[in-house]
Amino acid sequence: MSASTGVTLLAEALPAPPIDYGLLAPVLIVFAAAVAGVLVEAFVPASGRYRTHVVLAFAALVAAFVAVVALAGRSGTTLSGAVVIDGPALFLQGSILIVAVLSLALVAERSIDRDRAGVGAAAATVGARLDAFAPQASAIPGTAAEREATAAGVSRTEVFPLMLFAVGGMLVFPASGDLLTMFVALEVLSLPLYLLCGLARRRRLLSQESALKYFLLGAFSSAFFLYGVALLYGYAGTVGLAGIARAVGEDAGEETIALLGTGLLAVGLLFKIGAVPFHSWTPDVYQGAPTPVTAFMAAATKIAAFGALLRVLYVAVPGLADQWRPILWAVAIATMIVGAVLAVTQHDIKRMLACSAISHTGFVLTGVVAGTPAGVSSTLFYLLVYGIGTVGVFAVVTLVRDPDGEAWELSRWAGMGRRSPLLGGIFALFLLSLAGIPLTSGFIAKFAVFGAAVGAGAAPLVIVGVLVSAVAAYFYVRVIVLLFFSEPLPDAPRLATSTLATSAAIAFAAVTTVLLGILPQPVLDLAERAVFVY
Repeated sequence: MSASTGVTLLAEALPAPPIDYGLLAPVLIVFAAAVAGVLVEAFVPASGRYRTHVVLAFAALVAAFVAVVALAGRSGTTLSGAVVIDGPALFLQGSILIVAVLSLALVAERSIDRDRAGVGAAAATVGARLDAFAPQASAIPGTAAEREATAAGVSRTEVFPLMLFAVGGMLVFPASGDLLTMFVALEVLSLPLYLLCGLARRRRLLSQESALKYFLLGAFSSAFFLYGVALLYGYAGTVGLAGIARAVGEDAGEETIALLGTGLLAVGLLFKIGAVPFHSWTPDVYQGAPTPVTAFMAAATKIAAFGALLRVLYVAVPGLADQWRPILWAVAIATMIVGAVLAVTQHDIKRMLACSAISHTGFVLTGVVAGTPAGVSSTLFYLLVYGIGTVGVFAVVTLVRDPDGEAWELSRWAGMGRRSPLLGGIFALFLLSLAGIPLTSGFIAKFAVFGAAVGAGAAPLVIVGVLVSAVAAYFYVRVIVLLFFSEPLPDAPRLATSTLATSAAIAFAAVTTVLLGILPQPVLDLAERAVFVY
C-alpha cells in the first residue's frame, strides 16, 4: 500500500471535526493578531514597530470583545466537543478581554519612554559604555540614539504578541470541553507569562529570578495536572468532561482513581489561582515581574483559572462533590487566613498586594464551595470586579517612582495623598474596594459570594471570611493612613506623568468600582443569566 493510499484511508477513518467559526471567533481573532504580531517583529522596521503593535493589539482585543457580545445567548460545542461555548464561558471571556485591554494600556505605555528622566539617564550611561562594548553595540540596528535606547531596555515590543498569545490561551482555558484542550490552553497561557515576568528593564535580576521561579513551579504543577488527566482517562476511557461525568455517575462506589485524578487536576488549577498551599510563588513573582505584567497576570490569569476550576468541578466531577467540597473548605479557609496574615507583615506594596490576592482567592473559593447556581453567578461577578480593581491598583503603583524605578517600599509612599489628592483618593478607593467597604464593588462581590455560601449551608466558612475581611481592612487602611496622615518625605518619590492610556485605565477602573458598588444589579443579573452550562 502506497503512502498516499494510507493517508487517504487514515483521513477517511478520522474525519476532520466540524468547526463552528462563529463560536471560535473571539479566540481566532486574538490568535491571528498574535501571529501577525510575530510577523511585525520580523518585518516591520524598528521605528514603526511600537505603533503597529499597539494598534494591532488594541484592535484585536476590542474586536474579540465585540465577538463575545455578539455570541451572547448562543451556546454549543465545536471541534468535536473540545471547545464549549456557554454562559459562563462567554462571561469569563468578556471579563478576560476587559482586563486585558486595561492591562494593555499599561503595557503599551511602559514599552515607550514614559520615565523620560530615568530612561534618558540609563541611555546616557549605556552610551558612555558603548565604546567598551563596540562589537555588541554596533550589532544593534538603527541610529546611535536608537542603539542607546535599545541597549537601555526601552524597546520591548515583543511583549505585545506574547501578551496576545497568553490572552488566547486564557480564552480557551475556561471554555475547554475536554482535559487535553484544557492542558494545551494552560500551557499556551503560561509560557508567554513566564517570559513576560522576566522583561523588567530595571531590577533585572529580581525580574529574571521571578520568571525562573514561576517557570519551575509552573512546570511542576503542570506535571501534576497532566498526571491527573492520565488517571481520569484511565478511569473513564475519555478525556471529555461530559464523558467523565457519565463514568462517575455509572460507577458509584468505585471512585478512588477518579478522586486521585481530580485531586491532581486541582493541584495544577489551585497553583494558577494562588491558593494555599500552592501560593508560595505569588509574592516573589508579583514583586519581580514588570508591574503592568503583574496587573495582567493577577487579574486575567485568576479569571481564566477559576473558570477552568468551575468547569472541572461542576461539569466533569459533580458526582464527587461530597468528596471534593470538604477539601475546598479547608483550602478556602487556609487561603484566606494565610493571605491576610502574610499581607499584614509586608512592607513592600507589590508584595502586600500579592498576599492580598492570595486572601481574595480564598474569598472566591467560598462561592465555588457553594456548589449552587448562586455560587457560580457570585463567583463570576467577583472575578470581574476583582480583575478590574486589580488592574487599577497596579496602574497607580506604576506612577509612584524613585530615580531607580518604581517606589515599592511602603514608607516611601508617606504623604503621597497629600501631594496628589486625586491620585491618592483613587488609590484609596481601590484599597477600600479590595477591603470590601460598602458603596464599592468589592463589598457587593463579597456579599454575593458569602450569601451564596450561607445559602448552601457553609455558614462557618462565611464566619471565617468575615473575620479575615476585618484583618484585611487593617492593612488596607494602614496604607490609606500612610498616604494622607503622614508627612511627605524630603526626598519623596515623584509622580510620573501619566499618558492618556494609563489615565483612561485608571479612570475606567475607578468609575466601574463606584458604579458596581452603587448599581450592581445589571451585572449581577447578567452573571445569573450566564450560569447556564452547556
